[in-house]
Amino acid sequence: MKPVLSVEALSAGYGGRLILQDVNLQVQPGEIMTIIGHNGAGKSTLLRAIFNLVPSRTGRIVLGERDVSALPSDRLLMAGVAYIPQHRSVFPRLTIEENLQMGGYLVRDKALLAQRIDRVLNLFPILKTRAGQLAGMMSGGEQRMLEIARTLLQEPQLIMLDEPSIGLSPKMVDAVFDNVRLLREQGKAILMVEQNVRKALSISDRGGVMELGSLRMQDQAARLIGDERVARLYLGRR
Repeated sequence: MKPVLSVEALSAGYGGRLILQDVNLQVQPGEIMTIIGHNGAGKSTLLRAIFNLVPSRTGRIVLGERDVSALPSDRLLMAGVAYIPQHRSVFPRLTIEENLQMGGYLVRDKALLAQRIDRVLNLFPILKTRAGQLAGMMSGGEQRMLEIARTLLQEPQLIMLDEPSIGLSPKMVDAVFDNVRLLREQGKAILMVEQNVRKALSISDRGGVMELGSLRMQDQAARLIGDERVARLYLGRR
């Protein structure tokens, strides 16, 4: 099976300071790949570099069989790569429905956009029942749900999530991870960065451990959970 995403010898940084060093990874269709690591390890920079938001970068980014290394972020979105950043990106003074309309701005066919909006609203019933509510009145978890729904309007092959559970209540963390599983069921490839290591790996197919800008370890998620060093450093087990 050909990977949706192949990252080859990726190095990147800011202002002459190298943060990522020679990173290689792949994400398969219908797979959740989670990157874990301590703060400052370079996890968020990895997603930003893949989405061409880091000024200094070397290596290759391949989507399917297409080298997309040189594409700017807006072209990457059109090519099938979606990126949901750590900080909320909804339009708080627009309604849920208006946010979805904004998310589909690249879909020129209005009838097609309406079909896609109807489809994502059926996937996320809570958004459908509150479509006229201002997005800024929603909880953090509900806003994250809206971001995920909005992303699906572009029908991406790959969805990158940066800390999707950050700042959420335990109940909403469970809801957001349920939504990530839903994305996998839709056949999407997921590359996720997450500090809630136990929950993230429990829903993932594979994982990677990032330390000092390098991917030190990649394995099946279940094996990482059982790994003594990972358990000690990231799961709080002695």
